Order: sequence, then structure tokens, then C-alpha cells
Amino acid sequence: MTDEQLLVPQDTYLKAGIHIGTKFKTKYMEPFIYKTRPDGLSVLNLQKIDERIKVAAKFLSNYAPEEILIVSRRENGWKALKAMGRVTGIRVFAGRYLPGILTNPSLENYLEVKIVVVADAWPDRNAISDAVKIGIPVIALCDTNNQSNSIDLVVPCNNKGKKSLGLLFWILTREYLRNRGVVKEDSDFKSLIEDFTEE
Repeated sequence: MTDEQLLVPQDTYLKAGIHIGTKFKTKYMEPFIYKTRPDGLSVLNLQKIDERIKVAAKFLSNYAPEEILIVSRRENGWKALKAMGRVTGIRVFAGRYLPGILTNPSLENYLEVKIVVVADAWPDRNAISDAVKIGIPVIALCDTNNQSNSIDLVVPCNNKGKKSLGLLFWILTREYLRNRGVVKEDSDFKSLIEDFTEE
């Protein structure tokens, strides 16, 4: 694939390590795995990562920012999540998600949303479980070791690295705003990848 067809140049993806998986792989994630390195780490297919980010951004752009909730229990995603929330107005939940936030109206932090995005299907399983109970779609960033039960759209990626998560949420932010017509030209999008990634 040429750089023109990708959301960001291939080199940007590679530098962020968005394609580097784990030593474990589930049968659910096999279709996204390009190869296994000699050190045992699985390598995800960049083209499939790029395609799924496009699909996720298009899907999300059908929803207003207040109808979306993005969850990350893993600290490596917090800066990227909060940056996306600031730029788009999308609701974000960085930290431990307690069951019931979407299902129990008597809770102080109760939220009503129409779609949930999770940074990792395993630590964020409470949010997935709540979404399933109320019948709303779930988009999940999945590494090679993730299961895809109860997930409507899998976005394959390294969902553990700060650089990888930063890049992914930066692209998602840009594409979401583009698809909703907020950003017309590339020059209209002022956020830098650095605003989303930890050093």
C-alpha cells in the first residue's frame, strides 16, 4: 500500500509500534496477524489496522460527541483519551470503570450514551458488559492476545504502548472531526501527535 492510501505514512505507524503484538495470540486475532517474529512476538497487518481505524472513525461519526464514551483502565491510554475528549467533546473515562455507570441511573456518575469504545477488551470488560446489557455497540482496540466476545468492531493494534495508543487516538480524533465536517482541510486540524502521546 502506498502512503497516499494510508491515514498516516507507513513510517509513522512503524515508529509508534502500532503493529507490534504480544507473544500470545488468540484465534479471534489470527486474521489480523501478518507474521510471528523470531523472538516470538506477533506482528499485526498494518493495512488491516489502517482499514479498521477508517471503519471505526466512520462508524463513530454517526454519533454526536455526547453520545460516545471512550474507556481506558490502562494508564498508557489516559493522555490520549483526555486529549481526544478535549478536542472533540467526546466523553472519556480514564481509570477504573465500575459496573453500572451505563446501567444504574441511581449512581452519581451514571451516563447515557449510544456507543462505547474501549482501549483494551480485558481490563475494560466492565464497560463492555454494561454496553451489552443496554444493547449499544462496542468498538474495542484489540492486541493479538485479546478475545472478541461481545465486540461489534475490532480495531487490531498494539493497545499497550503509549506511542501506539497516542497515534491511534490522534488519527481517530482527526478522522472523526473530518467525517463530521468540523475539519475541512488538513490545516484546520491543529492538534499534534505529541499532544496525545506520553514521552
